[in-house]
This record gives sequence, structure tokens and C-alpha cells, in this order.
Amino acid sequence: MDRILQHFPDLDNRQISQVRQLGPLYNFWNNKVNVISRQDIVNLYEHHVLHSLAIGKFIDFQPGTKVMDLGTGGGFPGIPLAILFPDVHFHLVDSIGKKVAVAEAVAKAMGLKNVTVECARAEAHQQQYDFVVSRAVADMMIIYGWVINNIKRGTSFNDVPNGLICLKGGNLDMELAPFKDLIYKFQIRDMINEVWFVDKYVVYLPME
Repeated sequence: MDRILQHFPDLDNRQISQVRQLGPLYNFWNNKVNVISRQDIVNLYEHHVLHSLAIGKFIDFQPGTKVMDLGTGGGFPGIPLAILFPDVHFHLVDSIGKKVAVAEAVAKAMGLKNVTVECARAEAHQQQYDFVVSRAVADMMIIYGWVINNIKRGTSFNDVPNGLICLKGGNLDMELAPFKDLIYKFQIRDMINEVWFVDKYVVYLPME
């Protein structure tokens, strides 16, 4: 929790309270539905919450922005981002009903009015958004194929064009090669100086 406040010192009291609630809520629900590995739940704030918030170091979503979190699982990165950006709407989508139920319960318990959830397959989802975010769901080309019709073109009011933003790790050269110069990769450790992020990246594909 202290690391969250260190890297995001502008959180207001309500946001701080909501971030504090994430620990007990996910510990409670993870005992019922395994959305985070049993070994990793002790690293919730660094490996999951702070990792999700790294997207907020790349882009400052403007009020009114609509974002889909594809493959949200138990609510990452969508729920931490919804705390950080209370005036942005986040629609959390996953094909596994019990995980979606956890994300919905956590959002409801914290009173997040800017979060909706849906149990659906990515390729079956028809709505359009300004951005799609995703965290370690699938190969970049596969995700691109799923969401190519879900991102609005030519209507961005953010600092960067509408597009796909993914949290990725490891050697990405082969995975990103099909996109050549169209895609941007930012090392998270340059934005959040923590050892765990040394091989973690925010990957952004504009879709103008």
C-alpha cells in the first residue's frame, strides 16, 4: 500500500480508502474463487494493483473516456484504474463467469459507480470504446483481432489517439514484429522504479 502512495501521491482520501479496501476484499474473495495464485496474493499491491496502475503513468485518461478491460479476470487492470480515474467509465469483460462475479462484487463493495462488468467472449463483444486495455491475456496479434472493431476511430479527446493498451512482460520482439513501427513499447520501470517491473512493459497500439 505504501508503494501505491509513493508512486501516486495525488490520490485523494476517498481513493486512498478504496485502495486500502482492495487487500481485504481480494483476500476474502480469493479464498472462494482463485483469481490470483495462492502464492502471489501476498504481493497483491505490487504485482497486481501497482502493475495495473502503470497504465495511468502512460496516459491520463480524460473525463468521459470509455475503456474496455478485456480479459479482466478478477478486475485487473480495470478496478485499480477505475479508482485512479473516477470520471472514466470502465467496462470489464471476461468469459469466465465466476471471475466476473468477483470483479463485480469488489467494485460494488467499494462503491465504484464507474465500473460495469460483463461475462462474454472477446470476439462476441460489439460495443465500441475509446480504449481497450488488457493484462497478459493473449498474444498481441490475437488481441488485436478480437478488438479491431471495438475501438472508435477519429474521436480521441485524450493526449494520444484511441487504441489498444496492453500490459506485457518478457522478450516481446517476435510478438510485436508484425506491427513494426506502428506500435510503442514503454518499460514500466522507467515510470515506476521497482525491481519487479524490470521486464514489464506498457504496449500501445494507436488505432486512428
